[in-house]
Amino acid sequence: MSYTMRILRETIEKNPNEPEFHQSLTEILPTLQPFLDDHPQYEEAGILERLVEPDRQIMFKVPWSDESGKVRVNRGYRVQFNNAIGPYKGGLRFHPSVSLSVIKFLGFEQIFKNSLTGMPIGGGKGGSDFDPKGKSVREIMSFCQSFMSELYRHIGADQDIPAGDIGVGGREIGFMYGQYKRLTGQYDGTLTGKGLAYGGSLVRIQATGYGLVYMVENMLASKGITLDRKTVAISGSGNVAIYAAEKASQFGAKIVTMSDSNGYIYDANGIDIDVIKEIKEVKRGRVYEYLNYHKSAKYFEEGLVWSVPCDIALPCATQNELREDGAKLLINNGCIAVAEGSNMSTSPEATELLQKGGVLFAPGKAANAGGVAVSALEMAQNSSRVFWSAEETDCKLRTIMHEIYVNSSETAERYGMKDNLVAGANIAGFKKVAEAMLQQGAV
Repeated sequence: MSYTMRILRETIEKNPNEPEFHQSLTEILPTLQPFLDDHPQYEEAGILERLVEPDRQIMFKVPWSDESGKVRVNRGYRVQFNNAIGPYKGGLRFHPSVSLSVIKFLGFEQIFKNSLTGMPIGGGKGGSDFDPKGKSVREIMSFCQSFMSELYRHIGADQDIPAGDIGVGGREIGFMYGQYKRLTGQYDGTLTGKGLAYGGSLVRIQATGYGLVYMVENMLASKGITLDRKTVAISGSGNVAIYAAEKASQFGAKIVTMSDSNGYIYDANGIDIDVIKEIKEVKRGRVYEYLNYHKSAKYFEEGLVWSVPCDIALPCATQNELREDGAKLLINNGCIAVAEGSNMSTSPEATELLQKGGVLFAPGKAANAGGVAVSALEMAQNSSRVFWSAEETDCKLRTIMHEIYVNSSETAERYGMKDNLVAGANIAGFKKVAEAMLQQGAV
């Protein structure tokens, strides 16, 4: 049995009932074997054994009061996975689906994603099963302050720097940062995704969506293709989806779908991004409200968004949203490229189908790394007490995404897997972390 398969089997047995974590391990570990065959020193040093085990897993209760004064209790998490190349870095997710398994899958992926950016940041992730949807602002503030009242003990600007994720935007970051300052007396770069008035970075809101499109730009360019006049299907209507749609439109593409948990909209004339921003960012409404502005659009409560013919598909909602049936629809409709805006958007079966079908495919750890890249740029600005222009930050982001593509693509080709960005990104991300672990000794 190979080194990677042995560690995969042992880790799954050691961590039962964690399906999301198992899926992440299964997607990553086997692809590393060709590299490990060439570098036996990593097996000798037990690098994988140390890599798959988080440095620490923190679980805590989060009591908070609702509008009626009743005390509610949720569970909070912070998994600090690996800090071989820098302090732990990764978002906080507030969603009912959050569990230790979900946080471990996200944290493990974050190790590789952060390494790919070229920035000195390690991997971590956190969150809670709290659902901000339907809560008042006062209830959300109460929860965020209680959450930070425990989390602050475990984070710091040179230790662990959380950011936002699903359910955690600028409002939630603001509430948590305010509580962090009250508890520590520190005004530093411990959280990223902060408001511009108190240390945030321009382009941070747009970064994941913009970076996703920059990755697609590089994928297509490798085949002599551009985004101009391409039809794009997007799932989701949150931050990543909105700004992926905005950037793709700037490149001349036509966005025809967006969705939320209730259904999806289809606009053959192209989605009006300003309307989506009004609905989702200002009113915090649902995508079906789009029909109040554009009556020619269509809304579907059932069916797959991937049934709509498109050249490019960008899943930007949640994990495993694009499955085998969706992949078959995309292939049959002539889709040429898929890039994950959300983490682990495609199931393993769907990924395999897309790759075998000749569809260009970029995994989330490479395609959606723009968010954490600009988070690291925010950290740099906080540390040096400077503030970069939007143009300067966006230029840095575009360069980082180009380098991620080149590194992943060239690594895949080096190991005889041309165009397999999944394997290329995994090996490229692993290489830097493994070498740092080796040089630092058995720690």
